[in-house]
Amino acid sequence: MLRHKTSNMAKQKKIDDGTAEQKIKEAARKLFTERGFDAVKTRDIALEAGINLALLNYYFRSKQKLFDIIMVENFEAFVNQLIPILGDENLSLDETLEKVTGSYIDMLKLNPGLPFFIMNEMRSDSSKLQFVRGKMADVRAGFLKRMGVTLLEKEISPANVGHLMMNFMGLIIFPFVAQPMMMKVNNFNKKEFDALMEERKKLIPIWLKAIMKAK
Repeated sequence: MLRHKTSNMAKQKKIDDGTAEQKIKEAARKLFTERGFDAVKTRDIALEAGINLALLNYYFRSKQKLFDIIMVENFEAFVNQLIPILGDENLSLDETLEKVTGSYIDMLKLNPGLPFFIMNEMRSDSSKLQFVRGKMADVRAGFLKRMGVTLLEKEISPANVGHLMMNFMGLIIFPFVAQPMMMKVNNFNKKEFDALMEERKKLIPIWLKAIMKAK
């Protein structure tokens, strides 16, 4: 019986090689986004991907491992998208803030579980996000340098740079972290919440400009 089961799994793996793994990740990404990590079962992912549970376990072993892989891939793709924006010296600071805000919100709408994943990994000093630290260090330094020059030109206090960065991240990330509570308290559905986030693409840069002008 065991030999027969192993043979069937190997046969299906051979048939699905090159596509099964991607189908599983796409299915998991869709379900994690729609339902959240806790509400998704491995059987749900297998059903959505159109494969059997044994094949899913063959590739990923556990739901947690699958989630971690997807989150790392998504964040790496986002960082790679962000680097050209932050490194573009032809963009003004205002244009940079607008583009980065829009990119962040688009990414978080597709990956609402990402902030929790990153916070947990940072707390545990995990090596999963090591690639991000290396890529972002130089970009962050360059961005802050450009920001400092802009603030100086506009006679804005450099002391506000730290506040600006904290407010920038908080204004973008907090609504997604608090999304379940905000939707329940305000009786929003997902469509209404997403519409608010689209509005914030325009509003956040305006608020940040006001913060930069504060003495």
